[in-house]
Amino acid sequence: MYRYLATGGTFVALSLYFARGESTVRKIIRETTEIIWNVLKDIHMPVPTQDQFKHIADRFELLWNLPNCIGALDGKHIRIEKCPHTGSENFNYKHFHSTVLMACCDADGLFTIIEPGFAGRNSDGGIFKACAMNYWMTHGGFNIPSPSSLRHDESNTPFPYYFVGDEAFPLSRNLLRPYSSRTLDNTKRIFNYRLSRGRKSIECVFGMAAEKFAVLNGPIRCRDPTTVNDIIKSACILHNFVRKREGIEYRPHDTAQMNETAEVPTNIRVRDISIHEGSSATTLRNYLANYFLSPRASLPWQWKFAVPEGNTE
Repeated sequence: MYRYLATGGTFVALSLYFARGESTVRKIIRETTEIIWNVLKDIHMPVPTQDQFKHIADRFELLWNLPNCIGALDGKHIRIEKCPHTGSENFNYKHFHSTVLMACCDADGLFTIIEPGFAGRNSDGGIFKACAMNYWMTHGGFNIPSPSSLRHDESNTPFPYYFVGDEAFPLSRNLLRPYSSRTLDNTKRIFNYRLSRGRKSIECVFGMAAEKFAVLNGPIRCRDPTTVNDIIKSACILHNFVRKREGIEYRPHDTAQMNETAEVPTNIRVRDISIHEGSSATTLRNYLANYFLSPRASLPWQWKFAVPEGNTE
């Protein structure tokens, strides 16, 4: 079974290698992947508690300079063999059949929440709207901590904890997305850069998991959707298992540089924005964008990487 997850081979190849019938190999993989998930999920991928969310937020700020962030969201298309009687249901915009894994990760390269099995023809935004993760987020299913002030915010105004996603996701109080690339000024460019530092975590997790378990690169040659989901879930939970035991811990590259007070360029306009308990998601995003412009919250290099040279907008 581990050989199958690591190589992504076919059941026929495994049956020839181990001198067992193809149906026997298929049954072993189906049963073992289900057991691996059921045994390890509560140990290596439990639903985070409030204290664990706060620890995740601390790590996002320490490593990626993104305060109050409790997870990065994204979907991954995993190539599969066309299932019977599905038509074009799983045929995606990349022109192959896939199933979508919707996942959330922490700042250290570990999956915290996964939800596989969505049809490949759907967009990330449409999938998120229908998934249980969104329902828990909007109906209080997660133990998200109460709002707390940002570390370098002189007003000490409580700011909600939030997840981050790309432009495909909706904007809400607990889910922030980048500003549209069509209406960018320098303040929005800085915000998008700072958000991307945390958002890239989920892309790195997908990459690390696929490097360990080539089955995630597909195609998964199994026509039973339940077994396909069990294969994906077992690969994700084993990624967490391996990373916790043998992975290299992320560390800030230059702590001294991060503690420097950055000089805000004169062409950057800092707006006076206030928030309260009932503030809209748009106002919260603008407030955080404004916070990233303050001297203590700025990164010394963010102006170089986010703002085009000579741009005064």
